[in-house]
Amino acid sequence: MCRNIRTLYNFDPPATNEEVHAASLQYIRKITGFNKPSKINEEAFNQAINEIANVTRNLLNTLETSAEPRNREVEAERARIRAAKRFGTN
Repeated sequence: MCRNIRTLYNFDPPATNEEVHAASLQYIRKITGFNKPSKINEEAFNQAINEIANVTRNLLNTLETSAEPRNREVEAERARIRAAKRFGTN
């Protein structure tokens, strides 16, 4: 499940709210073991996702670096190359 959580820091353009929410959802799914919570747990599940998203957004907004922002297309191509080497695909 957590393989879907991507690095969100130091990209140009910055991570979107949707990306932050998706990472938060994957994190909460991983630690709870729920893909979809029961009705009784749904409110707590959604509240946790929103709180993690807010903390994540705050963290991303306050971190500082002197490194140049990364390019999403370049990083995606590097990931494809790593996968091809690892799994022997083209």
